[in-house]
Amino acid sequence: MEDDSRPLLSSEQTMESYSHRGSTDSLDFKAKRPFHVEPRNIVDIDPQERVSAEAAILNSRIHYYSKLTGSSDRQLSPPDHVIPPAEEIYIYSPLGTAFKVTGGDPSSKNPSIITIFAIWNTMMGTSILSIPWGIKQAGFTLGIIILVFTGLLMLYCCYVVLKSPKAIPYVDTSDWEFPDVCKYYFGKFGQWSSLVFSMVSLIGAMVVYWVLMSNFLYNSGQFIYNYAHNISTSDSEFGTNGTEKVICPYPSTNPGENHTLSTLVLASGGNETFDVSSFEKWWSKTNTIPLYLIVLLLPLLCLRSASFFARFTFLGTISVVYLIVLVTTKAVRLGFHLDFHWFDSSQFYVPEFRLLFPQLTGVLTLAFFIHNCIITLMKNNRHQENNVRDLSVAYLLVGLTYLYVGVLIFAAFPSPPLYKDCIEPNFLDNFPSSDVMVFVARTFLLFQMVTVYPLLGYLVRVQVMGQIFGSHYPSFFHVLVLNIVIVGAGVLMAKFYPNIGSIIRFSGAMCGLALVFVFPSLVHMISLRRQGALRWPSALFHSFLILLGMANLLAQFFM
Repeated sequence: MEDDSRPLLSSEQTMESYSHRGSTDSLDFKAKRPFHVEPRNIVDIDPQERVSAEAAILNSRIHYYSKLTGSSDRQLSPPDHVIPPAEEIYIYSPLGTAFKVTGGDPSSKNPSIITIFAIWNTMMGTSILSIPWGIKQAGFTLGIIILVFTGLLMLYCCYVVLKSPKAIPYVDTSDWEFPDVCKYYFGKFGQWSSLVFSMVSLIGAMVVYWVLMSNFLYNSGQFIYNYAHNISTSDSEFGTNGTEKVICPYPSTNPGENHTLSTLVLASGGNETFDVSSFEKWWSKTNTIPLYLIVLLLPLLCLRSASFFARFTFLGTISVVYLIVLVTTKAVRLGFHLDFHWFDSSQFYVPEFRLLFPQLTGVLTLAFFIHNCIITLMKNNRHQENNVRDLSVAYLLVGLTYLYVGVLIFAAFPSPPLYKDCIEPNFLDNFPSSDVMVFVARTFLLFQMVTVYPLLGYLVRVQVMGQIFGSHYPSFFHVLVLNIVIVGAGVLMAKFYPNIGSIIRFSGAMCGLALVFVFPSLVHMISLRRQGALRWPSALFHSFLILLGMANLLAQFFM
């Protein structure tokens, strides 16, 4: 009451309060007014749904003062006691979430080296397992050219996304994400389109995770069972002999089918034959393992908070580093097996240029995809003037990692006696379950994916439920239905079409069409046109990017 009795219109007091709060990060009180956000829209790593009653009252007062005059009249700005304290201020996103405004302490920002490796770690995902297969589909020489060319295109489009908020005049865009930019230029259509295509990338990743987790759990269980029972298997007549065994799992069959080992299994101590048909019946890669995962993962998806699983994100870096060590070791032991046939195929090799190259472009679109979160990652960079340089270095490291893994696996694949066409969409499938180093890699990746999968589900739930119901956890029933749909998609794909290469290329081409090629190019051209700086070479080039994205998606249906 004592505060309410003070004069409302005190320019001196108001300006002092503005300057006192000027340290709040990315929120200029001279430029815009703070506002209250309903508790159902507040999202944090560990969400606490509470907003004080006082903040709600202050919000009503701000709306009252805002009706008195336009925002340009500083004499009728809300007085100091109406402005909520910093801990009560949230920035609202059009996708239905709100984030706390943090202090502007420069020491909390990351140096360039941390920002670069954060981008590298975020971009490194399941796509790295399919790069050798993609190079095989395009041809060795053409595959390398496409990888470099696609990486450069994705870098440029990411640069356009990064600078897009700063190109909007007279609006404070310091807390905008790319969906906010799409909404500014295209209205509700841009907002919902960016949301839908973001969901495509997230759900596509979750489906790939389910297929891979089924694969890794199956092979890990097979390794443990064989070791416990002293069983050695002759995996395939299409496998190599020696200490570094490489196999061709599907030499003449459909990769989508279930091929559980049903060959003769011998005890290491003698000639006794074991019948393992009962084990195969209950431990099948496509018939039973995807269902077993439901018992573990569906309850984790229904948890209200996913903060516990965020502590295990470091496992992604460990897994990628171990994969690089594994690839290097295998390449050194197997040696290089290359024979260049430029346009015609031979018995053991593929041509250097193949018409199946769009399959690689689809995989690479998802492999280099970080456009929906690059603005957030770069906000934490201590030296903002180095954003373009750091982004370019990060893309260079990612491209070199993909190139290293893809080239070494393709070159070291033993041809003859095997065919280069035997390289699988998941290159770990070309090594038997008895391989100890590959067993360690599968175990690492399995544990990593079990911890990351609930995080992906949490992101899907927050955006879908927040947009439709205004709450990221409207009820247990709503969340359960959404999770059943997501898990059901993963189970169906793991059972009937466990080809991660095709899943990745379709989801990559679909989300890339909107968030990589169409929206960034249109935003860039509209921004230049409003500034009167759009020239025909720029319009022609960005129109070509849009056509390229459309062609990339359409080509996936004819491969």
